Amino acid sequence: MNAIASAAAGPAAETLPVIVIGAGPVGLAAAAHLIARGIPVRLLEAAADVAAHVRDWGHVKLFSPWVYNIDKEARALLHKAGWQEPLPLAYPTGAQLYELYLKPLAETPELSAVIETGARVTAVSRAGHDKMMSPGREQAPFVVMVHKSDGSARADLARAVIDTSGTWSRPSPIGAHGLPVPGEAANAGRIAYGIPDILGRDIDTYANRHVLVVGGGHSAANGLLDLAQLAADRAPDTRIVWAVRGSSLKRLFGGGENDRLEARGALGRALETLVETGGLELHMRSAVARIEAAGSALAVTLTQPDGAAEVVGVDRIIVATGLRPDLEMLRELRLALDPVTESPRVLAPLIDPNLHSCGTVRPHGHRELAQPDTGFYIAGIKSYGRAPTFLMATGYEQVRSIAAALAGDMAAADDVQLELPETGVCSSDPGEGGGCCEAATEGAGCTTVRETVPTTGEKACCGAGKPRVTVTAAVAPAKGCC
Repeated sequence: MNAIASAAAGPAAETLPVIVIGAGPVGLAAAAHLIARGIPVRLLEAAADVAAHVRDWGHVKLFSPWVYNIDKEARALLHKAGWQEPLPLAYPTGAQLYELYLKPLAETPELSAVIETGARVTAVSRAGHDKMMSPGREQAPFVVMVHKSDGSARADLARAVIDTSGTWSRPSPIGAHGLPVPGEAANAGRIAYGIPDILGRDIDTYANRHVLVVGGGHSAANGLLDLAQLAADRAPDTRIVWAVRGSSLKRLFGGGENDRLEARGALGRALETLVETGGLELHMRSAVARIEAAGSALAVTLTQPDGAAEVVGVDRIIVATGLRPDLEMLRELRLALDPVTESPRVLAPLIDPNLHSCGTVRPHGHRELAQPDTGFYIAGIKSYGRAPTFLMATGYEQVRSIAAALAGDMAAADDVQLELPETGVCSSDPGEGGGCCEAATEGAGCTTVRETVPTTGEKACCGAGKPRVTVTAAVAPAKGCC
């Protein structure tokens, strides 16, 4: 009988480690909390080094200062190793977050002993049980399929699994229907997704080019402002076209000086000024329908809801249309995910912009993140699925609660607390999804609000007719850098 069959046949293996998938900020914090609780843990990272997603957007400055970006248990491990903490109110770039915090954290003796890089998780199941098999399922350990960078593969056993693999590597395509448009794949060499390093590594790609930016969130804003700076400082022939599906930019422009995160407010003000001064060509209520090669350029067809269409000629395209979780590796698990957001079902009413544009998410932990396969949790930005709202500190509190629950300390696990900064702007236009908050401040995915919300997670605006609790919480944009 092989090891997996033996494990499936025997009692629940409490001596097995907890496996954490993904060594980003939240995954590293999860490992730190499990170590603090005396729980064996293994942290598996697909890339050759930790924080691969953070390093990918290393040129981007975070909206939130250091005080919001350092986990408590991680801080304890670092101080034990003689770490010098950055100034709490300084705003790091992604590269600084890695160099000054995540890299030294991964190098602490406690964490370096449990991290394995070059180890990509391709599937998770339960020993001896496919998705259909129920008898004995709760007692069976998890099986985690790991593919190594050297081409080898293995199956690891775990008492519990925390998926913190993120969403940064899964950008949404350019189509408003959620699918690639005709010509998108064929012209992939001229299309970038997310936030390219326009003022650094990629400067030659964009200097003096005609660039189309697609998207209405903070990732798009970063790209637009970098292009404007490139045009002003070094490449005056750089031209910018911005296509936005929505009919209002109010939330993206934000709360200005009322935003408790100064850098976030400044970003909105700068973008608003760029639009008002004619620094770009703006196409509202516009979706990309087709991309065609036109000599050395691209002909991009933009369509309006009324069917009107126009063609714009550009050299490059930046797609900032959001991110989505990789759920393929979880196909053999029993999950309770919302069909719209692809987040844990109980979170969906609080983060789905179709239902609740106020964007509030109450402090939440192990109970909200647990899945029907007991012992499996989705945490970090992946727990928000496709919803464009997340703050790093939210993930730290999630994994603190999960670690406490796995240790059997239910009082600590249920005592979920989160104090996050306000944005200073709220939409009261029901057409934008507002109108259900008692008193709210709303930004473009970065939101703090004091609001009455359902305790049971039903999809009702502010939980009308449901048991309710009043909380203060906040979230920030899911571009991987807040």
